[in-house]
Amino acid sequence: MAGNFSTTRVSDIPDVILSNIIAAVTDTRSRNATALVCWKWKHLERATRTFIALRGNLRDLILLPTCFRSVTHLDLSLLSPWGHSLFSAASDPSLAHLLRLAFPSVTSLTLYARNPSSLQLLAPQWPHLTEVKLVRWHQRPQLPPGADFAPLFEHCRSIFSLDLSSFYCWNDDIPPALESQPNLAAKLTRLDLLNPSFAEGFKSAEIKSITSACPSLRHFLLACMFDHRYIGFISDETLLSISTNCPKLSVLHLVDMSALLNARGNPNDEGFTAEDARIGNAALIDMFAGLPLLEELVLDVCRNVRDSRLALGELNLKCPKLRSLKLGQFHGICRVNESRIDGIALCQGLDSLSIKNSADLTDLGLIAIGRGCSRLTKFEVQGCRKITLQGMRTLVCLLSSTLVEVKISCCKNLGAVSSLKALEPIQGQIQRLHIDCVWDSVEQSEALEGVEYNFDLNRSEEGGVINQFQQLSRFSPDFFHGTVYEDMGNTKKKCKYSYDLNSSYMEEKENGHGHGHGFCGRTWEKLKYLSLWIGVGELLSPLPTAGLENCPNLEEIRIKVEGDCREWSKPSDPAFGLSCLDCYPRLTKMYLDCGDAIGYAHTAPSGQMDLSLWERFYLFGIRCLRLSELNYWPPQDRDVNQRSLSLPAAGLLAECVMLRKLFIHGTAHEHFMTFLLRIPNLRDVQLREDYYPAPENDTSTEMRVDSCSRFEDALNRRIIPD
Repeated sequence: MAGNFSTTRVSDIPDVILSNIIAAVTDTRSRNATALVCWKWKHLERATRTFIALRGNLRDLILLPTCFRSVTHLDLSLLSPWGHSLFSAASDPSLAHLLRLAFPSVTSLTLYARNPSSLQLLAPQWPHLTEVKLVRWHQRPQLPPGADFAPLFEHCRSIFSLDLSSFYCWNDDIPPALESQPNLAAKLTRLDLLNPSFAEGFKSAEIKSITSACPSLRHFLLACMFDHRYIGFISDETLLSISTNCPKLSVLHLVDMSALLNARGNPNDEGFTAEDARIGNAALIDMFAGLPLLEELVLDVCRNVRDSRLALGELNLKCPKLRSLKLGQFHGICRVNESRIDGIALCQGLDSLSIKNSADLTDLGLIAIGRGCSRLTKFEVQGCRKITLQGMRTLVCLLSSTLVEVKISCCKNLGAVSSLKALEPIQGQIQRLHIDCVWDSVEQSEALEGVEYNFDLNRSEEGGVINQFQQLSRFSPDFFHGTVYEDMGNTKKKCKYSYDLNSSYMEEKENGHGHGHGFCGRTWEKLKYLSLWIGVGELLSPLPTAGLENCPNLEEIRIKVEGDCREWSKPSDPAFGLSCLDCYPRLTKMYLDCGDAIGYAHTAPSGQMDLSLWERFYLFGIRCLRLSELNYWPPQDRDVNQRSLSLPAAGLLAECVMLRKLFIHGTAHEHFMTFLLRIPNLRDVQLREDYYPAPENDTSTEMRVDSCSRFEDALNRRIIPD
């Protein structure tokens, strides 16, 4: 029997196959471990690594490794000290030459360009760059319009992708820079100007100038202004100029500046803004007709676009390749009347759909979308006050074979418990999820036990929906799978339909596996990413009992805290509740964003808590988690533009003994940072002031260049167990 065993070993795998296997590994630590197997594997790993982000100190660039010669994508935006000019710490221009020798194959570059000096030295080193992303969170230096881009455009004439989404500059910088290099502008196929630093977004004339200079654009992302009270607002004429000047577009994002501010709306608002956008159905249809190659479209207008179903109904015909669609402040997107559906529900090819602030979207509209857009893998709904648990649950049932990513936010009738109940039919397959931690519905969930989630879809939208407590109407399964409506929107055949939305819930109750607030006993087996919004002062601790107690494969969580701490004297509980996340055994990565929590950085008025006490509230219990990577945004005091790590926060973070990476998006005092040296496995720490505008000068008591260097030296001197 022993002679029948194969003697083939891993070392017998041909180099070509082995290199393809190693190239498929994306995790950095796994690749590093691969390189330690043997010399052969090390050479193959180095030969197949195409991306690298340098995280060392500027003063140590002389120690650059020279074994990553196959790297084509180089990220220099995270060098330490963060936010400083690449060559401010060393005046020797030969360092730029060393970078070229170490990475001779670079064609894609990401760079923190605080001033043009870095580009002046680096651009000549890689004249064949094709993709460039510039980063700058500090204020723009006093330079002539377009001067930031002159060194780049002068030396790198092959650029086809330019990303300025995180580059603090002026609107006036872009058109002159592109017009000064007509040959380069004509070659651009990707231009990202979706930047929140622009005061009012790009005006209509500037958009026409940019699109005229760049006729080959395929990806165009732009921050603009749809409010007609501003000079240069986006109108029908602007939309038509985009489709006329750039007919090859496959990705188009037009986002109002107010949407980029990331301000959460009020769920109790009616949903209509005071002003209407000056955009008509005819112009939208003409724009769609001029962009037949469109695959991804974002129109976040932030002003009313009424009765849009006519234009959206034409979208499927004019743009047959469309796969992703996001609409903001579009009303009347679809209507259900007996057997007819129209509007957005006719876009049958969509894989991803996001609907934001659609004031008249109802449950029947959701069901029409579920019927028509039957291929959706991603669905987002935000700020739609008329939809309920029943409508969302029906949509989920209709899309149960495809849907894996869902976002439900700022919907009046869908708090945390209701959202999770609605997603119950697909909880075994969903992979990415966002909900709002609005616990008002926890008490209401007691009343929801035993409720049957029913709709009479044989009645028109004008006739309303039957009461949710009536017996299940009878609908044909063909209705939900689309076979009855082969000619969607045109058939006049009336049918009776039946679909049991309560099957999974009732089966669990009958088998005795129901628990909590009526949730079935199945786990969220495939959920790997969870995003949460929570208001200031609210607690996270009810999350598991709301229906997310069984998430065995959850790896990453993002928590967004938003609100004004000054309106609270103190929270109702001494701790936010991070310790409740200990029930997720594979959770290793967390984003805790308190950057939009506003309070008093210094002495607070009597009866109020300053930000240091709020940080203690939010971070207490983090020691219970097995995190290996943490991104943390401290709360801010906008009056003094300060986001700084406090002493209680530093002490609590020092208790995270499993941490390997810690990124603090703010400032900190040097002696507070020394607390972090107690974390035994900590390898990578950085302060990033990546918010507009980043402080120009560090104060005498906060981390400066020398302070950062001293901390990094102390961190690197330690012996790391693994």
